[in-house]
Amino acid sequence: MMRAWSIPIGKYFGTEVRLHLIFFLLFALMVTQTTAKAGIAASRGVALFFVVFAAVLVHEAARGLFSPKRDKLQRLVLLPTGGVIVGESERSGQHVSFAQEARAALAGPIANLVIAGIAALILLGVAPEIKIFASPYIHSGHLARSVVWINAGLGLLNLIPAYPLATGRLLRVWLAQHPTKEVADPWQEATKRSLAYGQGFAMLLTLMGLFASNVWAMLIGFCVFVAAHIEDRSFIFQSVVSSVRMDEIMLTDFAVLSPADTLQDALEKALHTLQDDFPVVRSGDLVGTITRQKILDAVRSEGNGYVQSVMNRVIEVCQRGESLAAAFRKITVRGLTMIPVVDQQRLVGIVTLQNLSHNMALLAESRRLKKLED
Repeated sequence: MMRAWSIPIGKYFGTEVRLHLIFFLLFALMVTQTTAKAGIAASRGVALFFVVFAAVLVHEAARGLFSPKRDKLQRLVLLPTGGVIVGESERSGQHVSFAQEARAALAGPIANLVIAGIAALILLGVAPEIKIFASPYIHSGHLARSVVWINAGLGLLNLIPAYPLATGRLLRVWLAQHPTKEVADPWQEATKRSLAYGQGFAMLLTLMGLFASNVWAMLIGFCVFVAAHIEDRSFIFQSVVSSVRMDEIMLTDFAVLSPADTLQDALEKALHTLQDDFPVVRSGDLVGTITRQKILDAVRSEGNGYVQSVMNRVIEVCQRGESLAAAFRKITVRGLTMIPVVDQQRLVGIVTLQNLSHNMALLAESRRLKKLED
């Protein structure tokens, strides 16, 4: 879901950052509205777009700087209203400090408001002829003034308690720590309620923009709705993988290689299996891993050597009783495509991204049927 509507723009400090396609809609709107005004070059619309993009980057950089360490290794989807963390680690409301969450959540809006204040002071001192409070506040024909109001607008928007906006994240923590009724998982219930508030706010803002013929209000409402939808899908996914154990999903019928195998032998074995990743085992003990592509690259560059010389000796493993969510975190940190499953140091199965991508829908359906039976 995340990959279908966003494109990667890099990995920074262990966080995979992706750009949602709504940014391209925003780009098109800014350029077309700029060119519709006589005498204004399209380049000013492009410049206005990058002012918005820079404000979002400032917002997310500040949040990342003050986020707890456990949240550093995430995937982040950027939208014009801010970023959405995808694949948050397993945690419950009682394990989240309100003060820690407040620092992380409010860092972004505060950074934007500080930038807006600094820009306003500079304009008042250097170019007083640029009237900061003149309308339109944001326009490609008035880029300097737009810097002030884009940052101020993004900061103030995120102070609205609508999840997943910044203050909405604080609302989720507060709801988790002050449940209105006895529930099995206060954090799960708080997330559901916060998402409902966020989606309600998004629909209200979109309708207001529709009746007022304000395309920007509709766009902001749509962005908040999409952000809430991404959080909702991510939350459901995490709920599923947190409840699944490795021995429920692991492959138990798989091919293995020996460190003494030649690369030609390894290629022959790879021809007769659909696996892309292979555990390397000596006397039943896991000693390394190797991919089909690495075998092929080694043969092309070095000729027929041994698996032992090119295998990956740094092994990340999971115990068979661990949750699938734990495996995903390890895979994300290391950038792996396979993780071996062990029981008392003995290899008992493997989990591959290839297999998970094929079977997640089946897993979710299986879980749904079990709940219906219960």
